Amino acid sequence: MTRVRSPRALQRRRALALAGGALAAPMLASGVARAANDWPTKAVRYIVVFPPGGPTDTLSRIVCHELSELTGQQFIVDNKSGSGGNVGAEAIAKSAPDGYTIGLYTIAAHAIAPTLYARLPFDAAKDFTGIAMLWSVPNLLMTRLDFPAKTLAELIEVVRANPGKYSFASSGSGTSPHLSGEIFKQLAKVNLLHVPYRGSAPAHQDLLAGQVDMMFDNIPGPLALMRGGKVKGLAVTSKERHPAVPDLPTMAELLPGFEITSWGGVCAPAGVPPAMVERLSALTKKALESNAVKEAFDKQGATRTWMSRADTEAYRAMDEKRLAPVIRASGAKVD
Repeated sequence: MTRVRSPRALQRRRALALAGGALAAPMLASGVARAANDWPTKAVRYIVVFPPGGPTDTLSRIVCHELSELTGQQFIVDNKSGSGGNVGAEAIAKSAPDGYTIGLYTIAAHAIAPTLYARLPFDAAKDFTGIAMLWSVPNLLMTRLDFPAKTLAELIEVVRANPGKYSFASSGSGTSPHLSGEIFKQLAKVNLLHVPYRGSAPAHQDLLAGQVDMMFDNIPGPLALMRGGKVKGLAVTSKERHPAVPDLPTMAELLPGFEITSWGGVCAPAGVPPAMVERLSALTKKALESNAVKEAFDKQGATRTWMSRADTEAYRAMDEKRLAPVIRASGAKVD
């Protein structure tokens, strides 16, 4: 037999349910707040979107080591490379928003790729939480030791006289080194073959072996090779000369309008609790202020560039907008 409840009983049941929900809400909120304040209580996975050994990997490991020192929990670097950083970025976007998978926020995947790539497996504006900016670095143009030019002007002259003969390597299609090469081709009116690699390290190996002729790369990599006497450095892509290599000119000194600076930060998937975001943002600021990170970054030629969550996300959006016409004008495109 079916039992029929009276309207009064139903109303009472509904009222009790609402009251229970009202009581539970602050308890849940306080639980989330405690979880954020206690974060991290276990190891954190940090996805680097390029292979081991490259500049962004090196800088990421420096920061992760300091975060481990500050929190007492491991920040484990997980390299997921491919497609100019897009493979790793997709992994970050599709991970659980619980604060225990974070990763590299990069000019390549988050500011260049939206214009350069016809299709992406993520939305750079909507699928990520930009937590903090960490560093900025210019790119540096280097050549193999036996390349027949000692200056940028001589290189342009050699390449113009031999259209299509020479090649430039990059750490992948859609990276800032790739874009630097495309801007160089456009402004210098030269014909160079682009050879993309899956990260800087394998590109460096082929440059040293003479398989490619030149390469733009984030300055930490070229600095190490130059100090070892393995390559020739010709110019930097920043607006002003870099203190690590003050004798090298800027690209703009010969090619007015040439300016591009790479940057890296830390991000998480969309939906991470705001209190947890603020906790990690504060920790990254503290990490960058440490003497250990300062000394390590200085050695790599990187500038510590901390920004808040709001400023980090605004900077990404601004850089995407700034670079979009440059990318289109260069003719670079990846299907």
